[in-house]
Amino acid sequence: MRRHGRIRNGWAAGAALALASVTGCEGLEGDGAAPPGDGGAAPAAGRAVSPLRNPDGTAPGLAPVTGDAGEASARELIEGLKTKGRGPKTGYDRDEFGYAWMDTADGVPLARNGCDTRNDLLRRDGRDLRFRAGSDCVVIAMTLDDPYTGTTIEWRKQEAAEVQIDHVVPLSYSWQMGSSRWPQSKREQIANDVLNLLPVQGRANSAKGDSGPAAWLPPDKRIRCAYAVRFAQVAVRYELPVTAPDKAMMLKQCGG
Repeated sequence: MRRHGRIRNGWAAGAALALASVTGCEGLEGDGAAPPGDGGAAPAAGRAVSPLRNPDGTAPGLAPVTGDAGEASARELIEGLKTKGRGPKTGYDRDEFGYAWMDTADGVPLARNGCDTRNDLLRRDGRDLRFRAGSDCVVIAMTLDDPYTGTTIEWRKQEAAEVQIDHVVPLSYSWQMGSSRWPQSKREQIANDVLNLLPVQGRANSAKGDSGPAAWLPPDKRIRCAYAVRFAQVAVRYELPVTAPDKAMMLKQCGG
């Protein structure tokens, strides 16, 4: 794994406790051994979790899906997706999904915990967390193992754009596939659901834009099946179809 950014000393000793309190998950710092047959790879840096083992998105990162059993489970999930053509973008606006990183979107993990969605995600996936003085919410520095590029980012808030929060299923994509007809509350859910959110390298996120898997995949090929699984998990949860080319590309990434 490559490293870039500035090197700095270790940070707050209580970071692990903060992460545990945010995710509500146990064993995140364990050895990462996958249950038999689930195909989850050992998490990168001992923390990232295969999407097959993390169906609600509350555990950190995105570890590769490996093995015949894992890829078979991935293909089964993807095969169940409905397809349709991508509709017009007419009327799309980010504000249709609520203000950015709201803590009040009901029906999703970590909502109404007193910390905005962006910082929830930084706390979930970052390590060596450092918080603003007097806060256990606002992350001002951390180390991120970026799932999309396979690099490790030493991040500080002064360079905020170096790490961005990606909507795995882009909000514009969801709008074109049907969320334009949803009630506001459901759009707020998909915009703030941790299942649909990953902190990633800013340049990779910018390159993705609102593309589906047929047009964009993570640069790190090892993670592409896991990315397809996560895309499918979000589509299933929100009853969203995907385009036929997107579905075909997702299956291809998982050996289909």
